[in-house]
Amino acid sequence: MNQIKISVVIPTYHRNELLKKCLDCLKPGVQILPADQYEVIVTDDGSKTTAEGMIRADYPWVQWVAAPGKGPAANRNNGSRYARGEWLAFTDDDCLPEPDWLNAFVASTKGSALALEGSIHPLGDMNQDLDSCPINLDGGCFWSANIAVHRTLFEKVEGFDPNYPYAYHEDADIQGRILSHTKIIFVREAIVFHPTHSKTVKEVVAFIPKRSIATAYHMNKHRGCYGVSEDVLSLTFFQFKYCILRILYFLRERKPKSTCVGILELLVGVPMIWINLRRFRKVS
Repeated sequence: MNQIKISVVIPTYHRNELLKKCLDCLKPGVQILPADQYEVIVTDDGSKTTAEGMIRADYPWVQWVAAPGKGPAANRNNGSRYARGEWLAFTDDDCLPEPDWLNAFVASTKGSALALEGSIHPLGDMNQDLDSCPINLDGGCFWSANIAVHRTLFEKVEGFDPNYPYAYHEDADIQGRILSHTKIIFVREAIVFHPTHSKTVKEVVAFIPKRSIATAYHMNKHRGCYGVSEDVLSLTFFQFKYCILRILYFLRERKPKSTCVGILELLVGVPMIWINLRRFRKVS
């Protein structure tokens, strides 16, 4: 009889040192949940290097699988195909789950909900300019750094949409599809710590084209959810107003680098969203 209640799926990409810290938090005996009730699957999108050798040498209780190299959404789906548990838990390779993480999730599976989200606490100083971290202290976010979904529901909604090529909006997309089938329960005690990431202006600016593509795809797919007309111009203007609000926020917080990036997103990113919205509309 299969005793595995929950399968942990961790997508990774060229971050072995961070992955080590994550796996150390999931070791049998570190997690309160008995070791025979969970498994850990690392699905690896690495191209230059992989975590296979490290895992085989230092973490023999972890299953390593190669991924298709098509981004984090497809990577998570790949890992879930190898899972044997009734529930699928997702976290990121840089996250640090608390010892009670899986036990808190499993205790919450006894209710009627088929989807759970845990709390995400920042590890580092969030007040620094250009530092970022997904934070979820009160629920309602469904960030993929800390969620659990019943296997049957995950298969029913066809998992993450692999057409999201970057780590941007793909968790909001699956959240909407899951909510059409079940409520999502916030499990405050299922805690992971997520380090804040410091980026240079150059790195953030270089991501603007990728963010524009992901945003355009998401807006086109969910164009009826924005409270505006579904035409390309209205959706683009919606994003324009969003960028203005972000710039005002950064000015108020006295973050000059973020303000400059926000202005570039307004001047460059929004036109790129308009172009990509037109492209996605033609093929949809």
